[in-house]
Amino acid sequence: MTSQILEFNSMTTIGFFGAGRMGASLVRTLAKSGHEVHVWNRTAAKAEALAPFGVQPKLTPEAAAAEAEIVFVNLIDYAASDAQLRKPEVTQTLKGKLLVQLTSGSPKAARDTGAWATGHGIAYLDGAIMATPNVIGEPETLILFAGSKSRYQKHERVFVALGGKSAFLSEDFGAASALDSALLGQMWGTLFGTLQALAINRAENINADTYATYLKLVQPVIDGAERDLMQRVRDGRDRGDDETFATIAAHNVALQHLRHINAERGLNPVLADAFDSLFRTAIQNGHVGDDFAILARFMRAP
Repeated sequence: MTSQILEFNSMTTIGFFGAGRMGASLVRTLAKSGHEVHVWNRTAAKAEALAPFGVQPKLTPEAAAAEAEIVFVNLIDYAASDAQLRKPEVTQTLKGKLLVQLTSGSPKAARDTGAWATGHGIAYLDGAIMATPNVIGEPETLILFAGSKSRYQKHERVFVALGGKSAFLSEDFGAASALDSALLGQMWGTLFGTLQALAINRAENINADTYATYLKLVQPVIDGAERDLMQRVRDGRDRGDDETFATIAAHNVALQHLRHINAERGLNPVLADAFDSLFRTAIQNGHVGDDFAILARFMRAP
């Protein structure tokens, strides 16, 4: 079925709102893939700069959408997006078309926009770009989509052109945004952890190559702990047992060493203090002998 879909409709007329760094990369990729792209941007010069790529700049969003079958939106935030989409003349032009929202926002914002679009006779997909502008169109680039499954399938060729790993998640409009936030949380956790490690390395004169060498050796332990955590939370096995790698008590002792280094060397304590807050909450609730997975219970606000 997928191959038949991909063979269908090789050229699509596309409207595009937004020609910033990411938007421009998306527009160039669509044009390079053989689609006719009409683009509007609040600063007209940015849209006009895309003309050499075969793109048609338009002076208004409704003009960019008028002849399109699909309209993409990639603006700074949902407030900027709503300011354009909910203009009566734009809303009217979008009726019967597929609106693809690639503006970053919360799952609630995505669901609200999806409900608004559906209520006005507009098919809707909410997308989350898991990539930077320089890799748009690459085979390994991932873009997540949620919303109208039938429209995603109909135009799958367009979405795969933007990212070879593009995937449809769910008809829940908020699903792509939610998974985006979860994956970014994972990324930031790693990057912030790296910042903490680099601060210690500098303070203690640990050579960067030495650190990289030993990080590689420890990485399997880190990966194994992550897999174990995910499986335990999934299965509800958050109490300490014979297979627990380290209890809350053991983790907490090691964390206090990190807090001492921060204090001794004048390093920013904010990350270690945040970790400490979770450990203290778990200990105060009687979980000193339980698995690290018990902390999942305390990730919701009190």
